[in-house]
Amino acid sequence: MSFHYSFSLSLTHSLLLLLLLSPLAGATSLPLIGATYSAATAGTHAHPPSPVRIAAAAASLGLSSVRLDHPEPATVRAFLYSNTTLLLSVPNPLVPAMAANRSSALQWLYALVVPFFPRARITTISVGNDLLEALPEHSSSLLPAMENLHLALRDLGIRTISVSTTFSFVNVVASFFPPSAAQFREPALGNVISPLLQFLRDTNSSFLINVYPYNVYRTHGEIPIGYALFQGFDFGFREDVVTGVRYRNLFDVMVDAVICAMAVSGHENIPVIVTETGWPSSSGDATEVDANPAYAELYIRGLVKYLKSGAGTPLRKEGVAEAYIYELFDKEEKQGNGMEMVTMAKQNRSWGILYPNMTKKYDIDFSGSIRVYVGRFDWLVILVGSLVFFALFHV
Repeated sequence: MSFHYSFSLSLTHSLLLLLLLSPLAGATSLPLIGATYSAATAGTHAHPPSPVRIAAAAASLGLSSVRLDHPEPATVRAFLYSNTTLLLSVPNPLVPAMAANRSSALQWLYALVVPFFPRARITTISVGNDLLEALPEHSSSLLPAMENLHLALRDLGIRTISVSTTFSFVNVVASFFPPSAAQFREPALGNVISPLLQFLRDTNSSFLINVYPYNVYRTHGEIPIGYALFQGFDFGFREDVVTGVRYRNLFDVMVDAVICAMAVSGHENIPVIVTETGWPSSSGDATEVDANPAYAELYIRGLVKYLKSGAGTPLRKEGVAEAYIYELFDKEEKQGNGMEMVTMAKQNRSWGILYPNMTKKYDIDFSGSIRVYVGRFDWLVILVGSLVFFALFHV
């Protein structure tokens, strides 16, 4: 009896040890799937949805995270005690003042972070969005503003919120194919991006970038529509002749181009977060025939399936850390007497995954999951191996 008890106890302990130490037992989170929410106003909606409705909509869709590109205290408050993580953006016009004085950074934090964190799960703050294009005269303010915000967070004892900024792929990447030849554009590289990458490495932060295959597809007629929409097949690939890597979708090409551009700049391991991506379901420009609901659904459905697969990109097995679909819901604008509402798509592109009335545009499950590497066969191998081990050494 004592032998069998000792055998069972030793077996249990050893199985636990094997599972803890075995690389097969490792579990890693899939990329967070989120959406961007731009603050609704009376100018974009006849009846702007309440922050509570915004938070409820994100939860009902199964979104793991929400990016607030113009955060307001009431909206952040609506996510208190939820499982939804938040990525906040500092509006571009505030960047110069934040660069000039750390007190401006503290003031912003006291309004949007201090009253809510950690009850609101704020993980990242982006200082500006595509500022190099929107306010190029203030590009020199970008890194000082990030440094001041980072130091202000430390002054407040907050060390789990990372600080970065958001770039646009088409504005900072000089070429995208082959990805191995990609580089950041000058003069942005030397003046802004190189020192910024060092800051990201030193602070363990991520590189944030807007990736729109739609925009690249429109300006490169040689790209098949299926390649941009995740509708690849066995022979539907483009090969990087330098690395021999085969790319089966445009999203991977663009992400790996960013990764290669960072590597050329001396930073290979900085995580990448895709802060905006999507496909318009309509456009005010009649020539944009590919901006239609069918293609938009194909892209978003394909993106979600791709992210949930955990396949990563050819050059980075963990892929992107997070991806945010642009955007949560369509905007509206007033016409006539100001009471008749029409979607903004009649004037420009419509990107939302919800209609302006907050109803679903697509039947897609955005919820994430955990990828566990141990399959049934792996468990069996571990169990049988342990039994054989103890049979040999304990009999």
